[in-house]
Amino acid sequence: MFDVLLSIAISFTITFLAIPVIITVAERKKLFDLPNERKIHQNPIPSLGGLGIYAGFVMACLIAIQFHTSPEFQYFLAASFVIFFLGLKDDILVISPIKKFIGQVLAAFLIIYKGNVQIRSMHGFMGIHELPESFSLLLTYFTIIVIVNSFNLIDGIDGLAGSLGLMASTVFGFYFLQINMPAYSILAFALAGSLAAFLIFNFHPAKIFMGDTGSLLIGLINSILVVKFIEVANAVNVPYPIVASPAIGFAILMIPLLDTLRVFAIRIVNRRSPFSPDRNHVHHLLLDKGLSHRSITLTLVTINLLAIVVSYALRDSGCTWIILAIVLIFFSGIAALYYTRPRPRLFVARSVEPDNKNSRIVPLTKDTILEQKN
Repeated sequence: MFDVLLSIAISFTITFLAIPVIITVAERKKLFDLPNERKIHQNPIPSLGGLGIYAGFVMACLIAIQFHTSPEFQYFLAASFVIFFLGLKDDILVISPIKKFIGQVLAAFLIIYKGNVQIRSMHGFMGIHELPESFSLLLTYFTIIVIVNSFNLIDGIDGLAGSLGLMASTVFGFYFLQINMPAYSILAFALAGSLAAFLIFNFHPAKIFMGDTGSLLIGLINSILVVKFIEVANAVNVPYPIVASPAIGFAILMIPLLDTLRVFAIRIVNRRSPFSPDRNHVHHLLLDKGLSHRSITLTLVTINLLAIVVSYALRDSGCTWIILAIVLIFFSGIAALYYTRPRPRLFVARSVEPDNKNSRIVPLTKDTILEQKN
């Protein structure tokens, strides 16, 4: 327990002290995330907050984790090192999606082959239990890469990705602490402490963004935690076994996972790259409804927490029914947002020239971004 508290204190303190320095350096070196037609913010804002998150996280892990009893964690940190430089380069220079994908595959390789983290059973989901080795490896690669990208893509408004990452890592941290796996608990709480400090500067109006450096790190660590959770929670010798652990793990990461899979599907149907930017994310739909950054963040985190509680209460129903219920409820909510979103309004304006009697039809939409700025 002392090591867990130590990891929280170290990660929070280092990140809290580092962020103001990073903001100052970014302003002097003009390292900003510039606004454009797709982005929501209106002013240049530093986007290197992931540096502070990573500094606090990795220092806490190096000090608090007992590597002689948990040697696999050196490979987890190596994978985080790969993701860190991948995100840092993308924040400063911008890299192509294929290079980013190759870096994520390398990180997943370190986690699976060296860290021995792998989904070996579906625990009854769709009637499937033990998996063949080749399919198990493919599923684990797919899971890690999707989770890494899900937090990267959900990072669209102030505080959202950090809050969802804080919630997920805290839940995993408490569970691993209860089943006497302190190293995984420290891994989770080290990330949670860093995110808690970062969110002080990231809630609307944000003074700094986490960038890909931060969002990719959140996805990587939570992918390790959820795969390990699925593997150990159903074991017969754990103090607090959880039936339907894949469904509970899915519920913990519900918002980023389902939103990412939905957006990927839309882009593929439209014959676009899954990594091409757009404004189809759930937070964009809520912005169009007139909600503020804080309201959207609190709403989505609350919905995610409710999904966790309900899934845990219904854990005896089995993985299949719980996951299907989560998917159905989520997409019903998305359909409701699409159905009730503001429609473009039309009005006819006469030309300012007196001799010109032609009329012009001009579409008007509610500009929620300008309203928030005012």
